[in-house]
Amino acid sequence: MSTVKESQGIAEDLTEESISAYLQSHPDFFDRHHTLLTNLRVPHRTSGAAVSLVERQVSVLRQKNNALERKLRDLVEVARSNEALATKIHAVATQLQATRSREDAVSVVEEALHTAFSADVAVLILFDEPRSDENELGRFLRVIERTDAAIAPFKTFLEADAPRCGRIRDTQRDFLFGADALEIGSAALVPLGPNCRVGFLAIGNRDADYFHPGKSMDFLSRLGDLVGCALRVD
Repeated sequence: MSTVKESQGIAEDLTEESISAYLQSHPDFFDRHHTLLTNLRVPHRTSGAAVSLVERQVSVLRQKNNALERKLRDLVEVARSNEALATKIHAVATQLQATRSREDAVSVVEEALHTAFSADVAVLILFDEPRSDENELGRFLRVIERTDAAIAPFKTFLEADAPRCGRIRDTQRDFLFGADALEIGSAALVPLGPNCRVGFLAIGNRDADYFHPGKSMDFLSRLGDLVGCALRVD
């Protein structure tokens, strides 16, 4: 009778938590009791059939391995994308170094944005005294004084001194791309020089999610630094 009561007491003390804690504290338990591995049966989550613990462990490890492979593929893809961006920025830097005038530098930036960076539409805002010959070069370059009232909708962006991605307000879109540019879903605003001293770049895309606040902005900052140095107004 006492043996039965002792067994019942032991059974009551053995909870799932205590067994789990014991196995975690003794990871070599099944090495010392390897026959248990073939006797234990675990329901398979998908088929419902019972499988051995070893088979279940293999299945779990295979799932973890697949998850790691997917994560590795994602990391490799990100690395390749970053390498491609770095190569493009290096090419732009090399071309800008070879320019001899602001007009040449503007042409290099415009070409790079539309070809290397696949911009649907882009505008370069330079803070300087407007010159009719420059503003007549095309829609890409806009020379305007920083104190101009038309710049008021960009006040918070200019004060933030950091790239901004996402949807832009109608007043900003109309000033940059024209009132008929309703197809622009998202845009990136890139400071040129500290506190946008030189001006800023505006890059628009029809895809509303192409430029979003969670997007990495490192390459935009580097591009802005390069263009700001090449176009700085002395």
